Formats: sequence, structure tokens, C-alpha cells
Amino acid sequence: MRFNPKARLDTSRTRDVGSSGGGGGGGLGGGGMRLPIPTGKGGIGGIVVVIIVVVGYFLGANPLGGGGGLGLPGLGAGAYSPARLSDAQEGTDRYADCKTGEDANNSSDCARVAVENSLNAYWSSAIGDKFHPERAVVTFTGSVDTGCGPAGSDVGPFYCPSDETIYLDTAFFKDVFQGQLGGSGGAFVEPYVLAHEFGHHISNLLGFMGRVKGGTGPQSDGVRLELQADCYAGLWAKHATETEDASGEVLIQDLTQQDVDEAMDAAKTVGDDYIQKRAGGREDQESWTHGSSAQRQKWFMTGYEQGTVEACDTFSAPQV
Repeated sequence: MRFNPKARLDTSRTRDVGSSGGGGGGGLGGGGMRLPIPTGKGGIGGIVVVIIVVVGYFLGANPLGGGGGLGLPGLGAGAYSPARLSDAQEGTDRYADCKTGEDANNSSDCARVAVENSLNAYWSSAIGDKFHPERAVVTFTGSVDTGCGPAGSDVGPFYCPSDETIYLDTAFFKDVFQGQLGGSGGAFVEPYVLAHEFGHHISNLLGFMGRVKGGTGPQSDGVRLELQADCYAGLWAKHATETEDASGEVLIQDLTQQDVDEAMDAAKTVGDDYIQKRAGGREDQESWTHGSSAQRQKWFMTGYEQGTVEACDTFSAPQV
């Protein structure tokens, strides 16, 4: 992927809270499937939350606590308040120098801003008046308070529907994705992840997230929601070179087959069956929450090849 050097970047929705986000880790409500990952030392390491979790409404829990759903811990004192999130998001000056597409070509931080801008530009066009931007993409180190409770770095990237915010500790891509999960990596892995998480925002806006009633397995509502986000990621990738900044400059000049291949490898690496085998266990389809590698690759390519929002209606598909 290469960005247009002349494009102007909008950093208003990309924030970094450094290591001062608070939290304490692991208190996400209503979602986040924790799976054991090999440490490379001959056994099963600490429990980490696999990439691309959707929290809040995932299993029907009330993300603000107070009854309903699973009633997972960690929501009382850590619950979201608008003032608290606003204060936390003032954060650091990590993105202060991200002004142009040229900056995005030279900095992974600025590339993150450019991808966020592109996602907003595409989805604003794709779903029209049903769209409004996510509240923010928030990067953090260590832990962070969210509308779905406090989260630690081991949670991995996630979208919280309560505050419509995407959260990620960028060390995840090296430490967990490439390290513990053994993914190949590449420059397009993070854009794929951001596009997937943004896809959860679109599912939220279109009402699909509210249709998840619980359960696990390859045809469950939760898996269908995850595969829809993969499809939406492929759909954005299909149209990424058409997106423009506020002045009409194209944001992304090219997206190559290598980018698509890196997205497909990432989709394979975060498949439930791959993770179960990586952890040294047996494949247990009925415990799946995100879909197999083959499912995730299939639905990314469905969005990429068919190029329409309608093609990503995983809830209407007889089989996913």
C-alpha cells in the first residue's frame, strides 16, 4: 500500500493515551474470547485474548453492567463515562507530526491515521446517511479504560460499541500476532485489522450487532458477525484507492496483490482452528467464536471480489 504524498491527514479521531490509560487489564464485559497460546517454551503460556475481539454486545451482556447477559466482572468502577474518555484521550502527541500522505509513507503511526481517514471516507460513501464516524481510534500501552471496562495489552485490538471506539496496543502485532501466533506479518496486517474493527462499527450502525444472541460454533451469530467484519475489510480494500481526503486528493495510490496476500495470511493466523492447533489442542468447532481460517479468508475475499455491502450480509447466508 502506498499513500498519496499530497493527501492531507485528519488526526482528529486518532489518539494515543500512552501508559496512563488506567484499567488494570482483563475486565472487558460481554466478549473477548480468551484462548491459551504457546509460549515457545514447551507448554501453554498465559491466557491472552486473540486478535480482533468484539466486546460489549457480543454475548448479549450489558457493557455498562447492571444486569443482563453474562454479567462479566470488571464493569462497575471501570465503566465508561464521556468525561473520563475525553480526559484520557487528550493523551500524548504521538500523531502530531502526521500531516500528509508522505508522512504516512514514512511512519507506521501516520499510516494508521491515513487508513482511518480512508475507512471513514469509504464508509461515508458506501452507506450514506446511516453512517457516522467512530468516536476514535485509541492506541495505548499497558492498559486503558474503555466503555466496555478496563482492558490490558493482552486483549488485542477490539471495538467497543458502547463508546464506538477502536482500541489497540500496537505492540500486539509483534509480540502476539507474529510472536505467539506465528503470523508472517507485513505492512498490510494492521490495515486489515483496523478495517476489520471498523467493520464492527459498520455492523453496529446497520443493526447487525444487535442480532447476536450468543452461542458458539461455525454457524453461530457471533461467528457470522466476525465474518461480516472480515467481509467489510475486504470491501474497503477493494475500494481503498478510490477514497479521498477533504480536499479531493486521493488518499491511497495503490493497493497491491502483496497487500491482499498479507491480509489473507492474517485471516488464516486468527482462525479459530489455526489457534487451537497452534496451542497444541484438538480442533473443536463447537467452541469457535470467530470462524475458521478458511471462513475468514473466504469472507474477506467475498468483500474484495464482489465489492458490495449486500454481499457481506452473513446473517442471511444459509451457511458461512
